[in-house]
Amino acid sequence: MSPRPPIVGIACDYRMIGPHPFDAVGEKYITAVRDGAGTLPLLIPVLEPAIAPEQILATVDGLFFTGSPSNISPKHYDGAPPREGVWQDEYRDATALPLLKAAIEAGVPTFCVCRGFQELNVALGGTLFQHLQEVEGRLDHREDKHATLDVQYGPAHEVRVAEGGLLEKLVAEKSFRVNSLHSQGIDRLAQSLFAEATAPDGTIEAVSMPAARGFLLGVQWHPEWKWRENPISARLFSAFGDAVRERARA
Repeated sequence: MSPRPPIVGIACDYRMIGPHPFDAVGEKYITAVRDGAGTLPLLIPVLEPAIAPEQILATVDGLFFTGSPSNISPKHYDGAPPREGVWQDEYRDATALPLLKAAIEAGVPTFCVCRGFQELNVALGGTLFQHLQEVEGRLDHREDKHATLDVQYGPAHEVRVAEGGLLEKLVAEKSFRVNSLHSQGIDRLAQSLFAEATAPDGTIEAVSMPAARGFLLGVQWHPEWKWRENPISARLFSAFGDAVRERARA
């Protein structure tokens, strides 16, 4: 028998499908973790009560936190109550936020995308704009939900890479274009995080943690979308997979 590939845990969303609750993850994330990172995806249910982080970390070699249509409950960063109709997912909050902190402390390789990027900032003490498009001087970073998926996930704006960070080591480009499908964004950056890239309006688009014991990267855009066709996305998933394999060997 060949040895199993290293395992990457992916925190699920809590979804109601008809009258029944489901734990769900978009397939685009799962396939990017399997094929882009070369690892074995393992879905983490967001149960009540939440599975203890130490039990999850005893099973996985890395973690991937996905995007989602839901928002983080603003109570986790002392934000104003959410507007009526804005989807919260407190089941995912209860699993993801403690798990992120425990993974960072343990040095487990972690890659965070969109909601996961925002979870990373909140877990470490940062805050969010709940409606970025209403902040003076900021662009509207939301997608056109009536457009085709290829248009929604098409390049929307440039990001400029900061000097001296992790992203600069992973990609050769000083700037590149990314997709944009979010209404929330970082307000106050967590003190331990480093802004790796910014949009033209100053919105933080990527972060790392210089003091992290293991690979830790968060991006606001969606590199999982057609990652094979995007050299930068492919590099990010490859670097994450390399870190996970190194952790598994150790």
